Amino acid sequence: MTYSLEELNRESAVGNAGKEANDREIRVIDLSNFEQRRSEITEQLWSAATEIGFFQLSHHGISKSEIDAAFFESNRFFNLATKVKEQYLRPKGINAGWESRSQIRPSTGTADQKESYQITQFHMQDLWPTEEELPAFQHNMMTFENKCWSLGMKVLSCFADKLGFERDFFSNAHDPNKQDYQSTLRLLHYFPTEGVDQQENIWRAGAHTDFDCLTLLFQHEGHGGLQVCPGKEIDSQSWTSIPPRSHVVTCNIGDMLMRWSDDRLKSNFHRVRMPLKDEYCGSRHSIAFFCQANKEQTIQGPDNRYPPITAKDFLNMRIQANFTEADS
Repeated sequence: MTYSLEELNRESAVGNAGKEANDREIRVIDLSNFEQRRSEITEQLWSAATEIGFFQLSHHGISKSEIDAAFFESNRFFNLATKVKEQYLRPKGINAGWESRSQIRPSTGTADQKESYQITQFHMQDLWPTEEELPAFQHNMMTFENKCWSLGMKVLSCFADKLGFERDFFSNAHDPNKQDYQSTLRLLHYFPTEGVDQQENIWRAGAHTDFDCLTLLFQHEGHGGLQVCPGKEIDSQSWTSIPPRSHVVTCNIGDMLMRWSDDRLKSNFHRVRMPLKDEYCGSRHSIAFFCQANKEQTIQGPDNRYPPITAKDFLNMRIQANFTEADS
């Protein structure tokens, strides 16, 4: 199949197991004393984002207790009976609500072995569990979503400086007070498995690039499987494992920001492989926050390398290419 976005044509060409190359550094960038060290931190972020497209943040301002509380809420949701979760199914063409094994990547053509619950603030009508089912769930999740937004905008302000935009350019482009806000908090549960001898064509999450500007990912210590392949190595498919550290936030550049930067910032392929038999094979939980520009925001870089496209049209094309035909 041929897609109308270059990003999707890239994704449809990647899907086999490739090889592992774990000598590549995933940089950990310390955000402490941010305002005093802004210039230094900006250069570190830019270097990591223009080379590998993945990096991890320490001293990021979201406490371990706040992260643990978010995972507690995530577990509460996924522990609901299937018949309850089915009341909150993701509506057609909307990036909100619950799905299970419905995401099919262009790279693999097979369903990801996971369930997820998307929280997109102004698309949640009839998609929140009731207070009887999950007391305080909505309040607690939106509190955490706001923490994620603040961290994401802090990082994006550094990229705005480097791209020659106003410092608050991306904060304005991701304004949570506007009805067309579409950043998304995603709770993820990868199903337990007996483990495999070698990776074949079933994946916890097939190879893909993210749709957004910036992804923040929270992981449990010891729950591995996430891997990245920098674009310059895509022909050889050389994959590096991302350490699942609980005290850091793992970040990656998405396709929106790559386009907005005229390809200077790198949105690279990543995936979650199946665990091998000698690895942890239980449920894998993670939480992702996707900084996705408001729907009516026009995406166009300073050098106009690509024609303008609204964030709404860009995101719709990506969503429709990544879910089962009946849901697209």
